[in-house]
Amino acid sequence: MTPRARPAPALSARERLMFEAGIKLGGVFHQYLGTPLSARTAPGLARAIESAVRLQPYVAGARVRIRPAAGGPLGRGRYAYRYLTAEMLHVTVRLADGPVKVTARLAHRPDLRYPLMTVDRIESPLRSARRSARSAGRRARRRRPSAGSGGGRRTLRGRARSSR
Repeated sequence: MTPRARPAPALSARERLMFEAGIKLGGVFHQYLGTPLSARTAPGLARAIESAVRLQPYVAGARVRIRPAAGGPLGRGRYAYRYLTAEMLHVTVRLADGPVKVTARLAHRPDLRYPLMTVDRIESPLRSARRSARSAGRRARRRRPSAGSGGGRRTLRGRARSSR
């Protein structure tokens, strides 16, 4: 018997973008660590990584910074280079799927001694509408009384006030 394939769970655009951000940042981290570099070649490597990430689905932008001085000891003479390490790498990716946008980053956390991936910002129409409505002092959407609400009176803020 062949096992039955389960249908994939339906993800929201927001969930899909956060997942994709983690995949892209993890790919950069695991693909490029150990690459030989020097202060002279680090900017070129950073641009190459950015270009590679931008080829992937949903990517609206990528920014890579490499700080060679944050790495281990430098070789000598003709072979004076370091290997790219987690401490040197700082990556930010911006992903978009229609109106939904996610910004995530990979940065070394000295306190944890670990390269941590974080979601810095999530933008979606519903979330933006709520935020702007709150800041303007009004509700984003006006609710209509439900069938069982007793048909109460409407207030200026859009909520039904009970007539009981």
